Amino acid sequence: VLMNLISNAIKHHDLEQGRIAISAERKGERWMFTVHDDGPGIAPEYHEKIFGLFQTLQSRDTVEGSGLGLSLVSRLVSRYEGVISVDSNPAVARGTVFRFDWPVFS
Repeated sequence: VLMNLISNAIKHHDLEQGRIAISAERKGERWMFTVHDDGPGIAPEYHEKIFGLFQTLQSRDTVEGSGLGLSLVSRLVSRYEGVISVDSNPAVARGTVFRFDWPVFS
């Protein structure tokens, strides 16, 4: 999950340099993860679409990708009874924040 979110942040960044911040906080029996980048962002009308199977926001000849990554991420997080969300609005500010929770394994 983390590897996909990080690689997407790198792949879809539109500038020569960028920043990705990753944080994790334990809340009871769950880990709360955040992956925040300073890329171009994702318009709110696409927030649901990006988690769909074979869905891409850019043509496949522009950016390499199958549209499987975020769909699999979403299914994997759900498999462990978690929730993934996206917060981004390029009309207001650059960047995208993905948040998801994951069980604590002992």
